[in-house]
Amino acid sequence: MSKSRRQFLAATSLSLLGAAAASLSKAQVSTNLPPGSPSAFGTGPEVGPEVTVSTFAEAEKLVQFPLNDRERTMAATSWRKTMAGLYERRTGPRKLALEPMLAPASRWDPVLPGQKTVPQRDRFIRSNADPGPLPKDEDIAFAPITQLSRWIETRKLTSQRLTNIYLARLQRFNPKLRCVITLTPELALAQAKQADEEIAAGKYRGPLHGIPWGTKDLLDTAGIPTTYGAEPFRNRVPAADGAVVHRLHDAGAVLVAKLSLGALALNDIWFGGQTMNPWLPEEGASGSSAGPGAATAAGLVAFAIGSETGGSIVSPSMRCGITGLRPTYGRVPRTGAMTLCWSLDKLGPMTRSVEDAMLVLQAISGPDAGDLASVPSKLDFDAGASVAGLRVGYFPAWMNEAPATGVDRAALDSVKKLGMVPVEVSIPDWPYGSLSLILFAEGAAAFEELELNGGMSQLRMQTPDAWPNIFREARFLSAVDFVQADRLRRKVANEMIRIFSEVDLLLVPSLRDEMLTITNFTGHPSLTLRAGFVEVSRARSDWAPDPSMPLPSFNPPRRAPHGVTLIGRLFDEGTMASAGLALERSFGVMGDRPPGF
Repeated sequence: MSKSRRQFLAATSLSLLGAAAASLSKAQVSTNLPPGSPSAFGTGPEVGPEVTVSTFAEAEKLVQFPLNDRERTMAATSWRKTMAGLYERRTGPRKLALEPMLAPASRWDPVLPGQKTVPQRDRFIRSNADPGPLPKDEDIAFAPITQLSRWIETRKLTSQRLTNIYLARLQRFNPKLRCVITLTPELALAQAKQADEEIAAGKYRGPLHGIPWGTKDLLDTAGIPTTYGAEPFRNRVPAADGAVVHRLHDAGAVLVAKLSLGALALNDIWFGGQTMNPWLPEEGASGSSAGPGAATAAGLVAFAIGSETGGSIVSPSMRCGITGLRPTYGRVPRTGAMTLCWSLDKLGPMTRSVEDAMLVLQAISGPDAGDLASVPSKLDFDAGASVAGLRVGYFPAWMNEAPATGVDRAALDSVKKLGMVPVEVSIPDWPYGSLSLILFAEGAAAFEELELNGGMSQLRMQTPDAWPNIFREARFLSAVDFVQADRLRRKVANEMIRIFSEVDLLLVPSLRDEMLTITNFTGHPSLTLRAGFVEVSRARSDWAPDPSMPLPSFNPPRRAPHGVTLIGRLFDEGTMASAGLALERSFGVMGDRPPGF
């Protein structure tokens, strides 16, 4: 090392060294270095606002990283040379806007090196039961896709009749549920007419042909608003369909509605109000796939597409008593879907039965060039497969404490009765909540422009647990801790490899924080299905309690559905669904409907 460089580094805070590309791109301040001297960190001009020792003393409280007096003084006096220039992309003078769909260079791959995935074959065998005679319209509306598709295939039911049933129900019940952002009657009726003509001509496309559906309003639809449930995007009209929308159009499905989501995919409040639970209309439907949950539960669509980053399929499925399938990360492409977190977002079906979810998953699976995280995968499902001998892992302590209920414990008993083998499993007591640093940082990055231009102030929810505040706070998260959280993520993924070497799937309380967090970050698939009912004496909410606005109470308590969740091995949705289908049949509770719908 040259003497000049060694002298410079001795006078500079080595503990704060970073990729100071912006500083290195400027003319060197020192011009008396001998020829061949390398560039050194912190030799550019001072930039940015003045900082003081007290600035760092206060900032230390935010990042919980204390400095001593000497370190604090060195940091304060060198910051404008060593670090401030790193913000040039955002603060200028050479600002650079990043396109909304531009993904990070690094990406999460749930399949770690050396890990083999299952299944090794593509196979899909649906049930072959007689759908029975055509019932009255109300019963048709609640029928599963397995029945609807057989009636349509055999021309006992036309897509146009079915579409009109759902459009009428959407118009009738949406004022009560606030689950629809945009109805699409013109498109729906045109697609239904085309489906009937194709089927009459012998051109049947498959089990989704002529089936009306709705999508969470974060999937792009050509010429139809896609609003993200957020005020700044109310008038956003994309030019092209998202990949999943395109695939469902190709399958012959009929789009009847763009359904609500909590603004920017958080909870259940959007610019049109709060989406409500059909079973308990005094409480929110949960989110952020609130509209898909409410509309599917109330028989307003045959199925819906939701999304999940940290619980947005599981939670509304649980509360509204439907089936939600969160696929393995990478199975379903997100091209044309709103980005919240590149390394976490997943799209999946929300239905009224397990087999329905698999019928939809089959149609939307497969890679797309627009989503770098999407990968080729196989899907092996047989609706008649035996589940005897499947090893079902469970956490004994979790079954005896909240949020588990008697329904969860009864589900574990059903596992035994069906010939599956319960296996006790455990995980280390690690700080899994620390992984959410990745969620908050990626989310804040995804919506940086909205924050910088003041658009966040337009969102209805401005509470401490809403995105505007969280994204602002995320600016003060440590980049070093982000990397450490990413390393923890790999450590947790290795732990899940160990668990799945012992079992074929897991049965867990749906809203158990640890497993909800772990599996979203590791990318494992989940299946949430109604398992029974509980008595509820107070309305539930995704939002932090507000003493000034207490939630409604029920006296006597009210009956509400309660679901359990299965977790499968990576890309092994078929085994998970076989177990879910067997449990669904044994529970015998999917036929119950929310009162008044």
